[in-house]
Amino acid sequence: MTAIPSGALRTAIRPVRADDAADLAALLTANRDYLAPWDPIREDSYWTEAGQRKIITDLLRQPTALPYVIVVDGRIAGRVNLSNVVRGPFLSASLGYWVAEEMSGRGVATAAVAAVLRSAFTEHGLHRVEAGTLTHNVRSQRVLERNGFTRFGLAPRYLKIAGEWRDHVLFQVLNEPDRLINEPDRR
Repeated sequence: MTAIPSGALRTAIRPVRADDAADLAALLTANRDYLAPWDPIREDSYWTEAGQRKIITDLLRQPTALPYVIVVDGRIAGRVNLSNVVRGPFLSASLGYWVAEEMSGRGVATAAVAAVLRSAFTEHGLHRVEAGTLTHNVRSQRVLERNGFTRFGLAPRYLKIAGEWRDHVLFQVLNEPDRLINEPDRR
């Protein structure tokens, strides 16, 4: 488990396991309204233990996915994922994450992104990680900026979120030779 201090909270990430399905289903169900404006519309099965177990099992079989749970003070508090992992000369992945409402604004997402970047660059040898946010999701943009991401574009109608095709701001961070993956910038 990769741990990063985030204020008084002990935040860590670890690879997701099939036996996380019940905890994830309960956490997602409790945060369904909170996550709705930022997520695609989900089938009812998504919110169940069986649905989460299937998602996890499918992810763990994909060589292009590196799924993690975010653990705060010993309890699952969200997910952070590297997807679309491409090897060869590209060595890149896409980042996605969410945290429970009670963890929002407490440095948990920032710490989890820092930890997954450390894993991406040191354990998995990636060169680049990209992420996209809804144009009005300033909090998520700040999480990315604190972790060294720079804005590089705007993708019109990029993802179908909350039932509508939405524009996204695109960010990337490179594994530069002089990049230190330590505590994120708290500015």
